[in-house]
Amino acid sequence: MQTAPKLWPPHPDVWRAGDTVTDVPAGLPTGFAELDRALPGGGWPVSDITELLCEGRGYGELSLLLPMLSACSRNDGWIVWVAPPAVPHLPALSAAGIVTSRLLIIQAGSVGERTWALRQALESEACTAVVGWLEGMDMASLRRLHLAVRNTSVPLMLFRPASAAQAASPAVLRLRLGAGEQGSLQIDILKRRGRPSDGSINLVTRPGLAAAVAPGQSKSSSKIARQRGSTALRLIA
Repeated sequence: MQTAPKLWPPHPDVWRAGDTVTDVPAGLPTGFAELDRALPGGGWPVSDITELLCEGRGYGELSLLLPMLSACSRNDGWIVWVAPPAVPHLPALSAAGIVTSRLLIIQAGSVGERTWALRQALESEACTAVVGWLEGMDMASLRRLHLAVRNTSVPLMLFRPASAAQAASPAVLRLRLGAGEQGSLQIDILKRRGRPSDGSINLVTRPGLAAAVAPGQSKSSSKIARQRGSTALRLIA
C-alpha cells in the first residue's frame, strides 16, 4: 500500500488538518487557564461568533462566561443580553464581579426579533460584549449576525440547543456544554480554528457547588445539589 508523499519543506500556502494555527488574533481570556490553552488565540474570539450548545440548563453554562463578562463590564459600554431564559439574579452577578449597571437586558420573542436585536446591539458600537439565547435559528439569520459581528471588536456569544450541533454554522468556535461529575462543567470543542480537539475539558466554574457535591455522587445527586444550591450560586432566578 502506497503512502501519500510528504511535502517537505511544507509549502507556506498549504494548511494541513493537524497543523496548529499560529496567526489567530488574540482572544479575550476566559478566566480558565485550561480552556484558554485549548482555544486558538488564547481566549474567546472577538469579531466573531461563539456558539455554546447546551444540553438543558442549570448546570453552570452561564458561569463559564462570567470572568470575561466581569472584565468587559469595567470598560465603557454595555453588556447586552438578548432573550435570556429567566430574569437575571443581579446579586449573584454582582458577587461574580460584574458591574450590573452596565448590563442591558433585551426581551425578544421570535427568532426574527432576537436576530434584529442582536444586530442592533452589534451595529451600535456601544457594546463590549453581546450574548443571545436562540432556538430555531436558520443559516440565513446566522449569516446576518456573522456579517454584523465581523465589523466590530466584541465577542458574540450565542446559547443554542445541543441539537443544533448537527447543522452547519458560520461560528468560528462551537462548544458543547453538559453537566460533568462532582459539579463540574463538561466542555467538548466541536469546532475551532486549526486542528480538531482530542478530548473533553471539565471545569469547576462554580466552586461552591463542586464542594457541595461529594466524590462518588451520581449525576442525579449532582442535580439535586444544584437545585438546593445557595442563592449566591443562582445566576438567573
